[in-house]
Amino acid sequence: MQIIRSIQNRIYEIRGERVMLDLDLAELYEVEVRTLNQAVKRNTKRFPEDFMFQLSKEEYESLRTQFEATETSKSLRSQIVILKTGQGQHRKFMPYAFTEQGVAMLCGILNSDRAIQMNIAIMRAFVEIRKILLKENDLKEQLKEIKERLGEHDVQLNQIYDAMENLLDEKAAERKWDERERIGFRKK
Repeated sequence: MQIIRSIQNRIYEIRGERVMLDLDLAELYEVEVRTLNQAVKRNTKRFPEDFMFQLSKEEYESLRTQFEATETSKSLRSQIVILKTGQGQHRKFMPYAFTEQGVAMLCGILNSDRAIQMNIAIMRAFVEIRKILLKENDLKEQLKEIKERLGEHDVQLNQIYDAMENLLDEKAAERKWDERERIGFRKK
């Protein structure tokens, strides 16, 4: 279960898609990013745009700032934020993002035992995220239904309060009539 949580922390939402970055996948598969990307480039027909896309500079910078915020609040280290010095340590190209289908396709081109095990774990992580989102949507629907019911109850309660106020006003008027000072003759 720990590995699935670790994988879920590496799934990002970019362009409305849940994706994993090439550098995270390479780390999970225990291969170099360069090796992973070369394998993908040799099999480009397997990766249409809805399976894999390259991040724009703005998207990459946005992710970096998210990582920096996470790093300062949780003292986690991210390989995106912490760039090593020296030749060949910085990324020359923007990272690739793989959708769930793209990650599944990676299993076909990376045949190591580690890649197969990690792909199974990654698919389970995506399934868990989908389950969480379905529960969240179900909760949203239930809250909406409760809110509508409460709105109806508010109207009914207001009607009851109005009726009670009218009754109290009538009782007060009756009490005033009974408590008024009598005029006229009194019998002894």
